[in-house]
Amino acid sequence: MALLRRDLLGYTPLYAEKLDPSLSSIGDSKESFYFGSLEGVLAQRYPNQWPSEGILPSWRQTMETYYKNVLSVGRKLLGLIALALDLDEDFFEKVGALNDPTAVVRLLRYPGEVISSDVETYGASAHSDYGMVTLLLTDGVPGLQVCRDKSKQPHIWEDVPGIKGAFIVNIGDMMERWTNGLFR
Repeated sequence: MALLRRDLLGYTPLYAEKLDPSLSSIGDSKESFYFGSLEGVLAQRYPNQWPSEGILPSWRQTMETYYKNVLSVGRKLLGLIALALDLDEDFFEKVGALNDPTAVVRLLRYPGEVISSDVETYGASAHSDYGMVTLLLTDGVPGLQVCRDKSKQPHIWEDVPGIKGAFIVNIGDMMERWTNGLFR
């Protein structure tokens, strides 16, 4: 709790977030830890919060290395998306979309147990990812669902199989808009 989320970064306790505000549930059954940019203007404006080395030795260094590696994967993926759009591979870099990256890592823990209630409980309630892309590292545990067509009612949710150690790539709202719905 000493690292409670501040300026979008830090720890978020169980049930503290509700991604779908229309639900009457107490909140999503997950806890999370957020960290973002390591350098640049955003890192200065929104500094990451880290546990002390005494509590979690090498954890900060490990997470910073992970952040850099995932950011590199994301940049390569955006190059492939640009090529698929018949643009130059470095299109997103040239237009400044990757300047001072706003990428945020969200480490999530779903306890697998929910409080007894008459209200439905979700690990992460229905939402869309608002950015360009989301990379979800999977551990083989099922639970993720996607709705391929947000405009159709009722929404049809499909299970997404997780492959241990693989990333699932979600196209975010921003990329959907930038591509006029070609990438959804």
